[in-house]
Amino acid sequence: MSKSIILLSGGLDSIVALGVSKKELGIELAITFDYGQKSAKSEIEASKKICEYYSIEHKVIKLDWLKEITKTSLVSSNNIPTENLGTEESAKAVWVPNRNGLFLNIAASFADSYGYDYIIYGANKDEGATFPDNTEEFRNQISKLFETSTLKKPKVLAPLINYTKSDIVKIAIAESIPLEFVRSCYSSDNKHCGVCESCRHLKNALEKNNAQEYINILF
Repeated sequence: MSKSIILLSGGLDSIVALGVSKKELGIELAITFDYGQKSAKSEIEASKKICEYYSIEHKVIKLDWLKEITKTSLVSSNNIPTENLGTEESAKAVWVPNRNGLFLNIAASFADSYGYDYIIYGANKDEGATFPDNTEEFRNQISKLFETSTLKKPKVLAPLINYTKSDIVKIAIAESIPLEFVRSCYSSDNKHCGVCESCRHLKNALEKNNAQEYINILF
């Protein structure tokens, strides 16, 4: 039987990727990264609840040095953008240098050491239009890299890469994935701020699926 590791931020995409893949791909371990992002505490708390729900091991890895070289608003004192969303400017404002490349390489070290066949992450169609590390090209290339950088040769999978946020919420509802645990906000508030780009994507997707009960819980 296959066994897998997943990158888990606690956000919509990673929890649904976990929910739809756990049984078939034998997900045993989830890794959450703390790189000094404003939402680190809430992301870790959400990820812990998700892992308890699915009965898988949860590991938090701190990357303090990444904060030191990251100037964007996710970690700096700069305000998180709430205007001109979906533009190149707003994308740069929340870009963390080589984030998915770094996270997947760390996961590959775990896969090589513990024999995981697959590494799963929550790339999706909407973010792939803005962020290159959410594209099929990136997934293919980094998966190819691990054929020569590891002995285990784990494959990188992104089960939601061809789906929009609205599609992903629809899948979550159909599969009874616990959306009440989701934490997608860029801020450190107790609830989703509702105005950052990540919040707006989530809320819009929930609205399109008439999921008012989750809007009431999360916002």
